[in-house]
Amino acid sequence: MFTHDSRGTVVLQPDLEAALFGTFTPARVLVVDNDPSTGQLLSLVGENEGYQVVSVDDGRQAYRILKSDANFAAAVFNMTMPNLKGLDLVRYMKTEKRLIRIPVVIVAGDKGLQLISDSFAAGALAFLPKPFTREKLARTLRLAIGSQARKSADARPGKLAA
Repeated sequence: MFTHDSRGTVVLQPDLEAALFGTFTPARVLVVDNDPSTGQLLSLVGENEGYQVVSVDDGRQAYRILKSDANFAAAVFNMTMPNLKGLDLVRYMKTEKRLIRIPVVIVAGDKGLQLISDSFAAGALAFLPKPFTREKLARTLRLAIGSQARKSADARPGKLAA
């Protein structure tokens, strides 16, 4: 995406690669859900949207991945997972400079106002109650990845954004 405003021109890394080399690196999305059917649906919708999905079924696995790899355009966490809950992952991400830019979507079966409030207070960008439709999930992923791209562009005007 090329943009121009009063602060300068911004070229995002994937767009530069596509322009220079004719290649496109799909945005990566981390999906963490211990329910096999929900995890599969999350992965399928992400892949249909053109994202490269990294899917795990345990909060501790997700934590290990995030410690070693911050190259994600978005993350989707189930609220309740074994070993480490979704909110705990969000809180951890918001303390790490290299992870803070990754927008997080929380998915949960419980729609209680306190849970929704806690999700946003922890730093989640969106809350998606179960059951959800494929369209709603796809729209939420596009919103999350679009917000990350805008943050990258705003953070470094006139320079190459990663």
